[in-house]
Parts: sequence; C-alpha cells; structure tokens
Amino acid sequence: MKKETELLHRGRDPQSHHGVVNPPVYRVSTVLFPTVQALEMATARPFEGVYYGRIGTPTTQAFEEAVAALEGAYRAVATSSGLAAITIALLAFLRAGDHCLIADSVYGPTRKFCDATLTRLGIEVTYYDPLVGGNIAALLRDNTRVVYLESPGSLTFEIQDVPAITQAAHARGIKVLMDNTWATPLYFNALQHGVDVSIHAATKYIAGHADAMLGVINCSQACYADIKSMAVQLGNCPGSEECFLGLRGLRTLAVRLKQQEKTALHLAQWLAARPEVERILYPALPTDPGHRLWQRDFHGASGLFGAVLKPTSKAALAAMLDGMTLFKMGYSWGGYESLILPTHPAQSRTATRWQTAGPCLRLHAGLEAAEDLIADLESGFARLRNAPHS
Repeated sequence: MKKETELLHRGRDPQSHHGVVNPPVYRVSTVLFPTVQALEMATARPFEGVYYGRIGTPTTQAFEEAVAALEGAYRAVATSSGLAAITIALLAFLRAGDHCLIADSVYGPTRKFCDATLTRLGIEVTYYDPLVGGNIAALLRDNTRVVYLESPGSLTFEIQDVPAITQAAHARGIKVLMDNTWATPLYFNALQHGVDVSIHAATKYIAGHADAMLGVINCSQACYADIKSMAVQLGNCPGSEECFLGLRGLRTLAVRLKQQEKTALHLAQWLAARPEVERILYPALPTDPGHRLWQRDFHGASGLFGAVLKPTSKAALAAMLDGMTLFKMGYSWGGYESLILPTHPAQSRTATRWQTAGPCLRLHAGLEAAEDLIADLESGFARLRNAPHS
C-alpha cells in the first residue's frame, strides 16, 4: 500500500472493538491474570501482549504498530516526549568509556543532555560538521558506539548525506541514530537509508494539533530489545490519551504535510525576494546548498524553515514580531498553527562556525491561507522598517 493509505489503516482493528473505527483509550495500571501459569508466561515475555500499564497498553501498541509500519521498522517504542525518545535511544547504546559523534546542528535539548548527562556518565561527546558526509570515517574511534544525525539540522536546516554516513559507521560496527522529526516517516524513510534507530518528536507533525506531548522510536530488529529495555528501566510511560491523539494525528498527516509544504514553499519564495531578507534556510528551495541531497533522498519537505534577515536592531525586530497577528511566538512546531521565533544558532555551535550579519528567524507554516500569512509578514516588515534603529 502507499503510505497515504497505510496512515489510515495501520494501528486499528475495528472488529476487535465491536466495529468501532478508532481504537479505544485503555487507561491501565493493573492487568489481571486468571492463572499462575498465565502470570508466569506474561512475566517471561513482558514486552509482548498486555502485561502492566507502564510497559504498554493496547492503545500504546496500536500507535507503535502504525508508526513502525510507516517507516518499515521492526517495531517502535512510544515515549512521553520527543526528548525522552532521544535520551532513551542514546542511553540504550552508550556506556562509560564510550565515544559518540553528534551533529553540530543538533536540537538544543539534545546537546544539553549530551553535555550535562552523557559526559557525567563518563561518555565522551564529539560534535561534527553536519556537512562532513562520508569523511566522518576519519572521526570514528575504536570506542565510538553511536553516530547521531539530525537532518535537516535544527535552526539551520543543513541536509546530511545520510547514506554516506551510515555506510562509514556500519563499516566499523557503529550504530546510527537519527532525529527524523522534520520529515516524518512520510517524507524520509530513515531505515531504508541505513539508519538503525529513527527518532520522532511525535508532539510535532504526528500528533499535529499542539495538544499532546509524545515521542516514538522506530527500531531495526537488532536494536529493539535494547531500546525497549532502556525505556522500561527509565520508567518511560506515555499516556494512553496521548497515544490516542498520536493515532488521530496520523490519519491526517499526509494531507496536512502536503498543504504545509505548499504554503512553506510559497512563503519561502516570497521571503527570498524581500529586501529585508538576506537568505532563506529551506532545502526544498533550488537555491539552498542542501537541495541536491534533499531532492535525492526525501519525498517532500515539511512546513518548518529558517530565514536570515539583513542587519537590523533588536528593537526593530521586536516591533516586527510583537505585532504579528497570525504568526505567533511559541516553542515547538508541527501543529496546524503558524509560528515564528527569533533564533541564535551561533550560541550552540562548537565544531562549526555559524555567522550572520543579521538576526535569524524560524518559521512554521500552519494551515492558514498563504495569502493571509504573507499579509501578516508584510505588515511585520513595515513595522521593522518604521521602528527606531538606534
């Protein structure tokens, strides 16, 4: 089946629930067993079936089954947030004395976890240029256990050469983990490109309505037991309500992404022509440095992109952003609403240098009419131009 069809039919079995279209929300702590033998059998295989609410419920499992099918994974592990998915995946494969390579363009909270927690556990962290490609082989050590990708990069949207990196890592027996939230399994199949573990902040596009905290880890067969065991040991327990919302969001993911990509491309092209804008950070644009790799490996682009403005004062930028009507300032993205944020990528780079003369913005195209969003941005630029620049 096409992925658009799988989105609608995976993770549900109406005949198992009296013909009800959507799987019900199971609110579970205790699961009862009729015999000692049944209890012992469940205890021996705790990751199968329904054993205890914290380990998983039928709602959790339906969500995991649906997401895993989309990316061709062996199985998935749902988590309580995207960051929980990231930290569980890293801890599953790293021990004291190990070394890991992390993309320098990685999501900020991932970097904080690496610097504050992994290093405290005796794990060495090295950040690498996201454009390194197959030359990452020169950075691999005898004790390197994980290479962690994020493509496009957070805030700066560099596209990594995922097949080249995975080939180099696998030649040394090293696991490759990737944050694939931007593209979702619909627009980039990480496992088909050699990634062992594909991580998603399902809070974003998968849930899609800015009303649920949820993560999910898609695993190859070789990685599933380690990931699931670590999730259980850390007490990970995504809510059944949130997993239900994740399933609900999956059903409309294809149509939402298609519309948001169309709007984002329209906005990006319009912004690129503005006199206030230095450049656009969006791999779907032919002028973007990562466009060739994006075109080769991806099936589409989401609605999240960046813009670098020409030099302006902090007061002028605030005048622009404070008065926005449709573009609101707030963290996260992937919902139906449009968002805009000032960003500071240079503050978190160590392996590479990020330097711009003007301020950076991150924009998320929601489901509003593109014409209305452009009008909102146009008014914002008028405020920026008319504000005091001292």
